[in-house]
Amino acid sequence: MIIKDKVFVVTGGARGLGFAFAKDLAEVGARLALVDMNAEGLAEAARILGEQGTDVKTYAVNVTSDEAVTALFDSILKDFGRIDGLINNAGITRDSLLVKSKDGEIQKMKTSDWQQVIDVNLTGVFLCGREAAARMVQTKNPGVIVNISSVCRDGNMGQSNYSAAKAGVSALTTTWAKELMRYGIRVGAVAPGYVNTEMVQQIRAEVLDKIKAQVPMGRLAEPHEIAHTARFIIENDYFTGRTIGVDGGLRI
Repeated sequence: MIIKDKVFVVTGGARGLGFAFAKDLAEVGARLALVDMNAEGLAEAARILGEQGTDVKTYAVNVTSDEAVTALFDSILKDFGRIDGLINNAGITRDSLLVKSKDGEIQKMKTSDWQQVIDVNLTGVFLCGREAAARMVQTKNPGVIVNISSVCRDGNMGQSNYSAAKAGVSALTTTWAKELMRYGIRVGAVAPGYVNTEMVQQIRAEVLDKIKAQVPMGRLAEPHEIAHTARFIIENDYFTGRTIGVDGGLRI
């Protein structure tokens, strides 16, 4: 796919990895619909991209709401006239061990923490993917969906909820690729390791040092390196149905 003048929806686009995806696409002439819960962050992202000449609109939407996501994609189609791609990036973490014994007391992962992560990281991906695909089919406009999984899709201590969701995202990627190719819609996924974003920077320094020590390359990924992988999926018309790990060798 040639990206210039194509319309891409980026969820979680206000900052961090989502903004890196948006910035990378903008550099090659994409038109952008940025989606996030953070209205203030969206406004700042739009200001930066707009100053560079990018055609960008923002939408403050909760991706866990069926009705809100349906209305979102209706609005994007009305505003831009087409949808060529989706980067399904919105996600959260609520880390906790499944169970932990401390001072004779058993502590458990909260059901609310499990459900919040599943709602955003899996159901949100499902809803946005479904609605993007529906508009592409409706308008007979072939396109591409890039889901964001994680190295944690194979399991990670303290992340039952996040790991389960990201494994689900990889499964959705393969399933959708098989279902949607008849309409000319490709689907791929990127599975990053630890990326140098605002969220990761909040981890305590000593913990972050231990994380870096586990990575054969000895460092975190930079957001633009993950964005480069998403662009590869978008531009390579023979790519579909696979999840690309970009983790500095952490999964070896």
